[in-house]
Amino acid sequence: MATTSEDSSKRHFHWTNKVGNEDDEVPSFKSSSNPKEEDKNENVKSHVAMPTPKKKLPAVAVARLRSVLAALGRNRSSLPLGLGSRVVGTLFGYRRGHVHFAFQRDPTSPPTFLIELATPISGLVREMASGLVRIALECDKEKEDQKKAVKLLEEPMWRTYCNGKKSGFATRKECGHKEWKVLKAVEPISMGAGVLPGCSAEAGADGELMYMRAKFERIVGSRDSEAFYMMNPDSNGAPELSIYLLRV
Repeated sequence: MATTSEDSSKRHFHWTNKVGNEDDEVPSFKSSSNPKEEDKNENVKSHVAMPTPKKKLPAVAVARLRSVLAALGRNRSSLPLGLGSRVVGTLFGYRRGHVHFAFQRDPTSPPTFLIELATPISGLVREMASGLVRIALECDKEKEDQKKAVKLLEEPMWRTYCNGKKSGFATRKECGHKEWKVLKAVEPISMGAGVLPGCSAEAGADGELMYMRAKFERIVGSRDSEAFYMMNPDSNGAPELSIYLLRV
């Protein structure tokens, strides 16, 4: 019995040395003698290798997103609305006054583009009665060293040409109480022209305000060019009124 135990210990010692010489990962052979302990060690290693993700970071990100959306919702009413491919255009002015032109996204929204032309509205009415009217508004580009990120519809001053003839300058205006009163008065009108009762103290003895309202198709050529074509109800023929904005 002594000889047998001694031989078995020698064989075991020789096996471990042989394995140790061929492969340095001796603990892996020793741990295989106990399967339960091996499973336990593997579980520990897996927990160490793949730590559980922290739940605090996603919660912070969601909270920030909610705060940004809430701020946008509060300020949405004060942000200017952009124009789409089809807009509402309103031309108005007193008989002895200048032409005002407003573009709105829809009849209830404030105008995104409102200008006052030096052309008297009586002269523009005569031009439109004689045929097609093309109005070109031009402004200058900023120099490279003075270039600012100004949108085309936000340019303050324009040179005006009506059917190729120079017609003074046009200036961009903010929509005040008087302009908004006119737009609200013609809000139910989708397309048409007419006269509204005005204020004689402002308009002289006549006191009537002329208007024309229609839908326009908006074409954006580049950041320096846009065009607005009045849409005819019957969709036949060329548009009676076209307005071109150019930055040259």
